[in-house]
Amino acid sequence: MKNIEIEDDLYAYIASQTQHIGETASDILRRLVMPENTVVKTVVAPKSSTTTKAPTGDVFSQITTKDLLEYPKMVERFLKILSVLESIHGSQFDEVLTLSGRNRVYFAKDKETLLQASSVTNPKQIGESAFWVMTNNNTAKKASLIKEVAEVLGYNANDSQRLAALFAPELYED
Repeated sequence: MKNIEIEDDLYAYIASQTQHIGETASDILRRLVMPENTVVKTVVAPKSSTTTKAPTGDVFSQITTKDLLEYPKMVERFLKILSVLESIHGSQFDEVLTLSGRNRVYFAKDKETLLQASSVTNPKQIGESAFWVMTNNNTAKKASLIKEVAEVLGYNANDSQRLAALFAPELYED
């Protein structure tokens, strides 16, 4: 396996082309640039003294139970998961803006929108993104929102449930 360095905008495009959980950047590139049954002549590149591991678009390689245990507060875990999803999905993350309750706005592009919807939303910014989320929901509702976000982003029901279980394993124990 060889590692390459690519610019952020190109990586974001590759990640946006993900069709299923677990699909690696190599899988995506192979699908995009190599028609089926193409024979590729292997070229051996010289070994580089510095190796940079390219990040993958796989959310489960970027969010682990161990990583989330570093966040003792559920709000911090919630924001971490949303931040990783936003970084993987880029402009597709705008779809979360469609998620709302009967009388509640869960996501917005600014703090003021959430505050106008309700004075008790406790809005927090999602990582360094332009997105804000209301955080005054209980743990079960936050887990439900994670599932809804994952589904809006194209994850199947099993993977959406898996993400919610990473967030709050106590809600999903047998």
